[in-house]
Amino acid sequence: MKRNNLLMLFLILVLGLVLRLYKIDNPIADWHSWRQADTASVARMYVENGIDLLRPKYHDISNIASGFDNPEGWRFVEFPIYNAIHAVLYKTYPELGFDKWGRLTSTFISLGSLIFVYLLGKRFISPVGGLLAAFFFASLPFNIFFSRVILPEPLTVFFIISSLYLFSEYIEKEKKWAIYLSGFLFALALLMKPYIVFYGFAFIYLAWEKYKIKRSLKNVDFYIFLSLVASPFFFWRGWMWDGDHIRGIPHWKWAFNGDNIRFRPAFWWWLFEERLGRMILGVWAVVPFALGFLSNKKSKHPYFIHVLFASQIAFMATIATASVRHDYYQTLTIPAVSLALASGFLFLWNAKNLNKQLSRLMAVGCVSAGLFFSFYQIKEFYKINHPEIITAGEKANQTLPKDAVVIAPYNGDTAFLYQTKRRGFPYIVYPLTEMIEKHGAQYYISVNFDNQTKQVMEEYTVIDKTDKYVIVKLVKK
Repeated sequence: MKRNNLLMLFLILVLGLVLRLYKIDNPIADWHSWRQADTASVARMYVENGIDLLRPKYHDISNIASGFDNPEGWRFVEFPIYNAIHAVLYKTYPELGFDKWGRLTSTFISLGSLIFVYLLGKRFISPVGGLLAAFFFASLPFNIFFSRVILPEPLTVFFIISSLYLFSEYIEKEKKWAIYLSGFLFALALLMKPYIVFYGFAFIYLAWEKYKIKRSLKNVDFYIFLSLVASPFFFWRGWMWDGDHIRGIPHWKWAFNGDNIRFRPAFWWWLFEERLGRMILGVWAVVPFALGFLSNKKSKHPYFIHVLFASQIAFMATIATASVRHDYYQTLTIPAVSLALASGFLFLWNAKNLNKQLSRLMAVGCVSAGLFFSFYQIKEFYKINHPEIITAGEKANQTLPKDAVVIAPYNGDTAFLYQTKRRGFPYIVYPLTEMIEKHGAQYYISVNFDNQTKQVMEEYTVIDKTDKYVIVKLVKK
């Protein structure tokens, strides 16, 4: 039986890999290209200048992200582990291509997460439940797309899910190495995304179930665990806010409730009806998902899935504006969704009070329809809507000096600037003469022939022009 389970897990891993290879060659111009470009930009800087985890930089030297001029191009957001891995893999075998290596980095990391989702499902549902949870993690179209983007979320999920499993290993068997390694992995997850701390509710639940409050407070291992988790985070935050580094910290207060959307009708609509209901579950899979919270009562930890998903609701309610505006934030909920789907599917499959054939048909039908209708929406994410930024970027890279400072206006979106492989500005943030004289701008590249671009073409030297783009040297005619 164990060998069969391992074989099935291997086949699910293969399925997950194959599904994530869909359009793996896509340039960074698909959905959320601006955020992917910023992440990949740090990795590209590592390739060009060497890896320095404490001093990450990227190509955008404007004041758009932080409100401060950023001539060094500091990029202090997540701790750059993901970017370093991307850079190392590319330098190992550059023939595969830089962007493709970024997508493959996320893909391989996601497959690692899949294994730990299986282990959690096996422990808290059943061996079959673990395989089902792994299958859903591998095949949910929403997760497929966001498991092959160049973003830090896949690595964050891996760190926190592996940490949670190792913590449960300690709870079950009291192996000290497990809780210490769990603390280390949790620390890495927290360095990547501070709001991953909401997963802590699941850790607290497991500790409370076994030790209750008094024994938990007396457990020295828990204090060591907390120290391991918190110490790197506070060191990194202190380093980020030190001196000139503040120029590389983007605005962040808006993420909590900057537009007062928390708990308004639009909040529930976007996060639960649109994202969870339609994009992730494709409407039909809502049935087994909901039933997943009604089953599994005989488990040693019957409310583990409930607490895990509740922790994600708490996260979305706290980081309300960012969760609504950016759908990749829901990537963190996928492990809980996968476990609930697995539990609900088994509930329907093994239902004793329902017609066996009908309930099993319902289980398979709801999952199949959910996956189909979810993919029907998610497939739009793969589209390259503005290929001209790739064409213009390639031409700029061939034409301009490597150290050129460029202006690549694209409504503040850094995806176009990233394609040029040059440092510069994604927007004209000051009068053009000031950007040239004080901020070192040397070239203007545009794919939009608006009034601004036409004026630049009239006053400065055009060095290349097609019907798709124009490259202007910022020297007066």
